[in-house]
Amino acid sequence: MKCVICKGSDIEPKIVDEQIRTERDIVLVTMNVLVCSSCGERYYDKKAMKKIEEIRTRLKKRDLEVKEVGKIMRVHAA
Repeated sequence: MKCVICKGSDIEPKIVDEQIRTERDIVLVTMNVLVCSSCGERYYDKKAMKKIEEIRTRLKKRDLEVKEVGKIMRVHAA
């Protein structure tokens, strides 16, 4: 398999944190996906996409327990 972005052939499975945005929050989902070692492009199989869609649906319904792992703060410097 060659990368569609950089045409590299070094694509391997890696554990990544996929970001799912909900309203003002970001939920990190740890997943095992194929990643190009040259440019970082990610490749998702049907199982991974189904899992992401399921998590998005459950987050919208507020039917998924999530754990807060940090905060993002904002300062207006204008």
